[in-house]
Amino acid sequence: MLLGTHITLRARHEADVPVLQNELFDDVATRSRADSRPWRPLPPGSAQSPYAVTGPSEEAACFSVVETASGELAGEALLWGIDAHNRSAHVGVALRPGHRGRGLAADVLRVLGHYAFPVLGLRRLQLETLADNTPMLRAAATAGFTVEGRLRDAAWAGGRFEDQLVLGLLAEEWRG
Repeated sequence: MLLGTHITLRARHEADVPVLQNELFDDVATRSRADSRPWRPLPPGSAQSPYAVTGPSEEAACFSVVETASGELAGEALLWGIDAHNRSAHVGVALRPGHRGRGLAADVLRVLGHYAFPVLGLRRLQLETLADNTPMLRAAATAGFTVEGRLRDAAWAGGRFEDQLVLGLLAEEWRG
């Protein structure tokens, strides 16, 4: 387990899957803004759920986010597209609706930095988000990420194209 100020990152448990599926994946409007792939319905317990418990992978590290004080499942976090040669990875964070707006995402990003930099030995983390996702932009800035670019009309979300921002964090910029 990896401990932050307010959250703990731990391996995903089978009991987490239906909660994450219901509150994160089945929220079509939110999921469509967070994933570049079109939303498709999945039945409960589907092995194709993005939250399905799988074994370790060289390309991704998936965590459940737990609010430390209450022990309650708060969401998910992951490093994906882990590239051992270039020592980089992409970051993903999704919090359950009742856990948003409380500063947890910045703590998650700091803890993912601890995992990525001193544990995995990575050099760079990258985060992509819609340009109007003010809460994620604020959390990323708090964790030390820098906006590196804007991809105009790069994401189809809510029936229209939206700009996407690319943010990066280098190992020496991480505030551990």
